[in-house]
Order: sequence, then structure tokens, then C-alpha cells
Amino acid sequence: MGNRVVVIGAVAAGPKAAVRVKRLDPEAEVVLIDQDSLISYGGCGIPYYVSGDVADEKELRSTSFHMLRDEHFFEKAKGVSTLTSTRALSIDRNSKNVLVEDLKTGQQKTINYDFLLLATGSEPIILPIPGADFGGVFTISDLHKAIAIKDMIARGKVGRAIIIGGGAIGIEMAEAFKDLWGVETVIVEFKEQLLPSLVDWEMAEILAKHLRDNEIKVFLGEAALEIIADEQGKACGVRTEKRTIEGDIVIMAAGVKPRSQLARDAGLHVSRTGAIVVNEHMQTSDPDIYAAGDCIEITNLVSGMKFFAPLGSLANKQGRVAGDNIAGIPSQFKGGIGSFIMKAFDMSIGSAGLT
Repeated sequence: MGNRVVVIGAVAAGPKAAVRVKRLDPEAEVVLIDQDSLISYGGCGIPYYVSGDVADEKELRSTSFHMLRDEHFFEKAKGVSTLTSTRALSIDRNSKNVLVEDLKTGQQKTINYDFLLLATGSEPIILPIPGADFGGVFTISDLHKAIAIKDMIARGKVGRAIIIGGGAIGIEMAEAFKDLWGVETVIVEFKEQLLPSLVDWEMAEILAKHLRDNEIKVFLGEAALEIIADEQGKACGVRTEKRTIEGDIVIMAAGVKPRSQLARDAGLHVSRTGAIVVNEHMQTSDPDIYAAGDCIEITNLVSGMKFFAPLGSLANKQGRVAGDNIAGIPSQFKGGIGSFIMKAFDMSIGSAGLT
């Protein structure tokens, strides 16, 4: 029997690494764990599912040969044991085991490992404003929320949408609401431009005009101060510094942060940004524990500085590198340059490098 490799997180980097290890080392026992019941999906495609460009959420979880990437697929086609609806609670580095809980039964057990990979991803930033926990307030963090949003629209429950945040996800969701469903849509952005820290203000102005030309209202330099609810406790508007906006649904798209608490609690090195620190082999401060995906920081190949780059393309590359090294094949992930591209209606906008 080969090494037991435990992978926590089964969206992008985790499945890539798990399958890579099993392919390179068929004797390895690979266990893939995720707290969700839906795994291995293209999270970047969620706005396109909401818009209807992707008709069925299963398309986001399927291979190019239309095989659904579920527990059965990973176990029968890839030889990877899969535990869904299972949350990793803690890591005992001395005993080299992980305490997990079955979220359906509440039962707990420990799973031993020879090597451990943390692919815990990122989590949405929830603004500390009144009303953030009302019904009808969503983040774009998993497929379940996407399904619920699309269901609300399809049932005619959404005539007006308010999006807090003018980043990539916020803009893509605005297009999803407006382009196919004809929902009256408003974007509220705290900074003075769209896509702050991603593009220069001149390009952001061109994008803002294009959105307005497509009947999306864009309010820049306005902070959302409060989400307002109706008598049933469901969101019905957002109050900013300058106005009150009425709506039937609120999308909080204020960015993401690394989901690194499990690593922090285990005593692994975590940066000031909250991201797990790894080397070029994707090893953490514990050489038997690796990390990859949206939970880590990487090196900017232009500046040489560390930065947080939560992108699915990079997560898959990092998962492959981690899998190589766990299987005993030296491999390196040097970093990235912050390249980025997206579309909004008939316009595409992208950037790379520092400016």
C-alpha cells in the first residue's frame, strides 16, 4: 500500500491534485473531502448559469465528454475516495490526522494522512452593515446560491436587482440579470471606479459607460450603509450615502478572502493578508502539508512581491504542481502576473502586470 493522501477542498485545485497523485502513483490511497454536496465545478461560470447561457448547473460539473464529476465519477473513474458533506474540523500535525464531521449525521472521526493538501479556497467578504443577513441577500460563493437566485428569477420574483460591488463578479452578475431576464439592475461601488485595483481608471470609465448604455445604473463612490427589509424580513432595498435604492434581491459582491482558518488553527504560517504561505513546490511551513488554490498567496513575477490571486486557472495549475510533488516528481509553480480578462455585454476588458 502506498501513501495516504488526504485532500481538503474539492472545487478546483483539490480535484486536480487528487487525480494527478492517483495517476502518477496508482498505489497511493487518495481521499477527497468537501463540506459541500456539489463538487468539482467551474465557479467562474456561475454568472453564466444565472444568465441562462449555461442551461443546467450540471454543465458546470461535467467533463468535456459530459460525465458528471460527482462522488461516483471520482471513485469509479479516477480511483479517488470522496467524502462530500463532510467538514474538516482540525488538523493534528503531530499525529498526522484530520478530524472531520459528517454534516448529515453529526458523526465525527479522524482520518490519518501521510501527506495533506489544503485546497479550502476563498470565502466571500460580508460587509459589516445592518441587514446583511436578511432573506434575499446573496453572495456568489457556491452553486446552491446560484440555483436559488436563478429559481427566484424564473418564478418572476425579481424585477429589480441591486449589486453591491463593482468587481468582476458584480459586473458579470449585472449582465446576467439584465441581458437575458430584463431585470432592472443597479451596481453600487464604494471606490470611484469599477474594477478597482484591476484596471486603470480610464479603462474603467469606458466600461462604466458601456454598462450604462446597456441600461445598467452604475453609482460610483458610494458606500452601502444598510440593507432594508420589508415586514417579512426580506431585503427590499439598499441605503447608500446619497440615496435609497429599491430592489427585490441584493447581491453582495464585495470581494473574497482566503479561507485559511483551518491552517491557522493548525499552526501553519499564514500571511498578513490571511493567505496560507507556500513555497514553489506548494509546501506549507509543514513539509508534509501542501496548499493550493484561492487559499494561498503567490509571487508576482513582475514585482517579486507576494499577492493574493483567486483565479480558477491558477488554482488548477497549482493543484497539478502539488500533485506532482506529493507523488515524488519535483515540480514548481513560479507565480503569476495578475493577468485577467472578462466580458460585459459586447465589450471585453483585461489587464496584466502592475498597471
